[in-house]
Amino acid sequence: MNMVPLALEGAWKVLAAGLVLGAGLPIVYAFAVRGMAMAQGAGAIIGEQTKKPMGKLLAGLCLLVILLAVSYGISFIVATGIGKVVTFDHIVPWFVDKPKK
Repeated sequence: MNMVPLALEGAWKVLAAGLVLGAGLPIVYAFAVRGMAMAQGAGAIIGEQTKKPMGKLLAGLCLLVILLAVSYGISFIVATGIGKVVTFDHIVPWFVDKPKK
């Protein structure tokens, strides 16, 4: 009877990771595109042509988040391929040897 709770526990973790990485990054990219449009003066109201410098800041922050996520993903794949693990002991992701069992 312990199998059902274990399966549900694993299923919600997979669902959460899928939402964050599968749908989360495209949503952040959509915010970046919207921020760039705001910075150029495109408004939701027809005829509004006011440039908003906060849009450029929003776009930059969103694109930075996407760049960090992609670079972490690539570094994780490379690290596991060469027999290492990725840690965050430093400010940037760092490769260390796998602990011996």
